[in-house]
Amino acid sequence: MFANTPALSEENFPTENSNQAEISELSKQAYSLLKCNSISEAINVFKKILELDPTNNYALVGLGDAERKNNKFNEAVQFYKQRLDHHPSNNYALFGLADCYKSMNQFSKAIAIWEEYLKFDDKNITVLTRVADAYRKTKEFEKAENLYLKVLEKSPKNAYALIGLGHLNYDFKKYREALIYWEKVMESSGEFVDIRILTSIGNCYRKMKLFDRGVYYFERALERSPDNFYGLFGLADCYRGLNQQYNSIIYWKKILELDPDNKVILTRIGDAYRSMNDFENAKDCYQKALDIDFDSYAMLGLAILCKLQQKYDQAITTLTHLKDTEDTNYRVYLELAQCYIEKKEKQKAIDTLAEFQKLGIKNQTISDLLFELTKNDH
Repeated sequence: MFANTPALSEENFPTENSNQAEISELSKQAYSLLKCNSISEAINVFKKILELDPTNNYALVGLGDAERKNNKFNEAVQFYKQRLDHHPSNNYALFGLADCYKSMNQFSKAIAIWEEYLKFDDKNITVLTRVADAYRKTKEFEKAENLYLKVLEKSPKNAYALIGLGHLNYDFKKYREALIYWEKVMESSGEFVDIRILTSIGNCYRKMKLFDRGVYYFERALERSPDNFYGLFGLADCYRGLNQQYNSIIYWKKILELDPDNKVILTRIGDAYRSMNDFENAKDCYQKALDIDFDSYAMLGLAILCKLQQKYDQAITTLTHLKDTEDTNYRVYLELAQCYIEKKEKQKAIDTLAEFQKLGIKNQTISDLLFELTKNDH
């Protein structure tokens, strides 16, 4: 797996006396169990080895690997550290320890271990990719990009690096660049392309508001996996963007069949019905979302419904409550200002918009409306 790492083969196990012969047999048995995911049985065998040899390399690393497979990362860390106390350069223990830190989101600790290794072997593609992934998680764009590109210099079609570059650019809202890398993976994978690549490409087009292109990729994903959440969500949202609310409702409802208490989806369906002027169904969906738990978007939806039905005082009560609960959604302030405008209370509308601007959040729609309301005052 890694350079300078002892192979787990028969000749590595000591056989000088009967004790060592027993350890050798137990080690092979334990690793065989671990390979078959019989984790608790493997742990028992590794512990038998430690009774015979308390600092045994294979048992300590094996116990670390077993606990890591069990997602018991703190326990795994202790076994790896125990091994490294005796042999600080043991690569299996080092990489197991780094992977534990990565899984616990302690990326700086993982990076420190991997970078130490790269000082001695800066050509190891597996390590380069892992360090790049960790830098991506810590939002260090240039460091991550440089390492991914270094991998591609050595292995131009390396899927892990291409996928990583896609996610890196997507996270930084560089959707066109992300597309380039994910499309390369798709081209090399052919018809067997991972569904996650299809939904990732679909999401790029969705974020770029090229909804018709997004539809194509989400539909491809759903052909292969009809219940895929990301495919259903992406397709519904693309239809929303195309103003095909009827189609979006079909796919939002498919998500609800799988997850009936998803208040975000209930609110989206409410928004779709509202756009179709089906106020009764919209209200029903918003209320169902609020029955599950408080949701500011469902509350906002109900307030907008009241405004559309010219129930301005009701809308103002709800919107003021949202505003006072430290909701910084510009839409709350905008809808509230528009209610005051409809009631011919211009100064209250101006005060509401000015209050939003004091939050230090820039929003062009708010600025434009405030300018429109105050232009004759200058």
